[in-house]
Amino acid sequence: MHAIEMSGWLEELAAKSPTPGGGAVAALSLAISAAQLGMVAAYTTGQKWQDVEARMNIIGFELSKIRSQGLGLIDEDAAAFNTVGSAYKLPKDTDVEKSKRKLAIQTALLNATKPPIKTALLAANTIALAVELAEKGNPNVISDVAVGASLAKAALESAIINIEINMFSIEDETIRSKLIASIEDATDAIQDADGVIENVRDKMENS
Repeated sequence: MHAIEMSGWLEELAAKSPTPGGGAVAALSLAISAAQLGMVAAYTTGQKWQDVEARMNIIGFELSKIRSQGLGLIDEDAAAFNTVGSAYKLPKDTDVEKSKRKLAIQTALLNATKPPIKTALLAANTIALAVELAEKGNPNVISDVAVGASLAKAALESAIINIEINMFSIEDETIRSKLIASIEDATDAIQDADGVIENVRDKMENS
């Protein structure tokens, strides 16, 4: 995304419009995190890095896929949010209409949790790769590993909020329990991100 395109997108984000919103921001944070870490993998290739170059190429490929998926989740989140809005606008004058509207809302709310859950899962995968980059990556760009981990952490925290905002209105306790489990997994990944950041700080301090 070039500066002009980014500026336009940020104008949309800042506007009095429901989309893009927090879910899109979480997905964009994920994509930027993957791109930043991809740079570290790219810098850990060449003659000096022959012993880890094959692995770095694999990491770079995985991060490029995550970056693409993150960008796709921006639109996916907006579409899910719009479906929720449409469900709330359904008529509710009769008992039948009320029943249909309630079912539509509950279905839309569940679907709206899917993009942030995907974001959280991908962010956790990104952090797992950041752990490896912090240990094996080119020390000249070690700070970028921490930046990437920090952005993945932001994606996780943002994804959790976007899961919760929909979860609290979902009535099915079984579904809520599954969503809570997803949140707990994301929270564990946040701790992993903190570990990467602290590891990088230690390496910079002792270099």
